[in-house]
Amino acid sequence: MKTLLILTGHSKGLGKAIFDRFLNLEGNHVVAISRTPLDISRENVTQISLDLSDLSALEAQLPAFFPKASFDRYILINNAGWIGEIKPVGKLHSKGIQRAMNLNLLAPLMITNGFVKAYRDSAGEKVIVNISSGAAHKPLFGWSAYCSSKAGLAMFSKVAHEELKDSGFRVYSLAPGIVDTEMQAEIRGAQSDDFPALERFVDYKASQKLSAPREVAEKILRLVECPEEFGEVIQDVRNF
Repeated sequence: MKTLLILTGHSKGLGKAIFDRFLNLEGNHVVAISRTPLDISRENVTQISLDLSDLSALEAQLPAFFPKASFDRYILINNAGWIGEIKPVGKLHSKGIQRAMNLNLLAPLMITNGFVKAYRDSAGEKVIVNISSGAAHKPLFGWSAYCSSKAGLAMFSKVAHEELKDSGFRVYSLAPGIVDTEMQAEIRGAQSDDFPALERFVDYKASQKLSAPREVAEKILRLVECPEEFGEVIQDVRNF
């Protein structure tokens, strides 16, 4: 099956694992967007170097995300994200709040909107996966920007599903679980005064309770290849 994958945040962590998993599947073309491109040159890969928290730059480059060639399946995975400043309300910086909201919420909205515009009339399967978090549904002390942005992304996914379900699109908000990535390292570097749950996250690493990115990428592959098995918008890989 000739497949187009548009993937954000592909240069490390879960995004890199998804990129690697899709790269060698026959018939795939990958459009990969990240601040730092990978040292790779393949005919079936288009890399775009972009800071997605810069919404003006994103708007200018957005048309390049969507090749005009015909495919059997069109997949968008909005994976790029940032934990934000791990501090309680009153200690946050305005620029940090703005960057978290831009990267975690506004950029995926803009990219999804462009994806639907580009491929609404295409005959192939169309799947949108917004990488969310369990934090979208549970308040965590010190994570106000992250929880709020991921909650917004989950609600956007629900609305988009209602609007697009009769147009051949499937839309998901997917929690990837607790994955061993740089984001987890950033969380473990927080100050305990700002993040009372710090020791729990330190223990996740020490007790080897973190999922490997490649394992989560395999589950995401199952979701996009067999969307008929997943009826609800809100999904969690730990339930797969």
